[in-house]
Amino acid sequence: MKSRCAIFLIAALILPASLPGQDAESGRSKLPPPDLANVVYGPTAGNVMDVWLAKSDRPVPLLVYYHGGGFTAGSKENLPLALLESALRAGISVAAVNYRLSPAVVFPTHYLDSARALQFARRSAKAWNIDPRRVALTGSSAGGATSLWIAFHDDLADPQSADPVARESTRVSCAAVIVAQPSYDPRLIRQLAGESAAQHRVFTAMYGLKPDEAETEKARRLYAEAAPITYLTPDDPPVFAYYGGSRVLPPAGARAGEGIHHPNLGLYLKERMDAVKAECVLQLKQPGLNPTEVEIVFLVKHLKP
Repeated sequence: MKSRCAIFLIAALILPASLPGQDAESGRSKLPPPDLANVVYGPTAGNVMDVWLAKSDRPVPLLVYYHGGGFTAGSKENLPLALLESALRAGISVAAVNYRLSPAVVFPTHYLDSARALQFARRSAKAWNIDPRRVALTGSSAGGATSLWIAFHDDLADPQSADPVARESTRVSCAAVIVAQPSYDPRLIRQLAGESAAQHRVFTAMYGLKPDEAETEKARRLYAEAAPITYLTPDDPPVFAYYGGSRVLPPAGARAGEGIHHPNLGLYLKERMDAVKAECVLQLKQPGLNPTEVEIVFLVKHLKP
C-alpha cells in the first residue's frame, strides 16, 4: 500500500491536472509544435521524427515513441498528449518517430528504421542536450512490439560502418509498452488470444507473405525473427507493460483481428521475462487507474534514479 501511494503521489506532481489541447472535432489531442519538426534520420521521405526538448541546463533523458497501426498505418502524430506533457514535466525529452510502412516495405524494415531513429537521436545527443546513456522506448501495439524488439535484440551498432549513425548503440535503459505483441507468430497468437486475433492483417502485411505461404518454412523463419521474445535474455532492460480489456477470449466468428491486444499477451510476456529474471512490471486494466501515471513513474525510476 505504501509503494502504491508513492506512485500516485509522484504522478500527481508530474501529470497535468487536465489534458489541454483536445480537438473537439476529431476527439484526438492536438500536440504542441515540436522544438524540432520532421528531422530526417534516414534515407527516405518516411524517415522523419519530431522532437520536444525538456528545458534543462544539464543533459536530460530521452523517450523515443513508435506509433502503432499494424505496420500499415499510423504516424508520429499519434503520440499521446498526456504522455508528452508528463515526460516534459518530468524533465525527459521526447522524440516521436515515423517509420516506413507495409506494403511499401516488409519486415525487418519497420524495425530497422525505428532502430536507426534511436541511433540518430544518440548521435544528436550534444545538439539536443540529451544524455545518450539514459534512453527509453515506448509505443502501443506495433509501436510497443517495435520497442520490445529493439530492447531485447543484441546491439545493432556496426562499429566498422562508415556511417557515424550506424555506429551508435541501440541498447536502452528501459521500455514502456501499451498492448504490445511479444510475438508476431500467428500460431502463438491463436493459442493466447484466439482465432480472430490470429487472422489480423498484420500477419500477412508485415511479412509480405502470400496466403498460401503462411505455414511454410519461410514463414516460420520470419515469425521467429520478428518476435521480440525470440531475443530475450537475462541482461535485457526493464519493461513496463499495460494491457486493458477482458480476459475472456473473443467468441467464435468474431471479426478478424479482435483480440490482438488481449491481456494474455501481457501475461505471456511477464512469464517469459520472469523466467530469465528480467524485470517486467505488468499492469492490467483496473477501475480508476490511468496507465500513463504508472508508466511515467516507471520511466522516472529508470531514467532519473
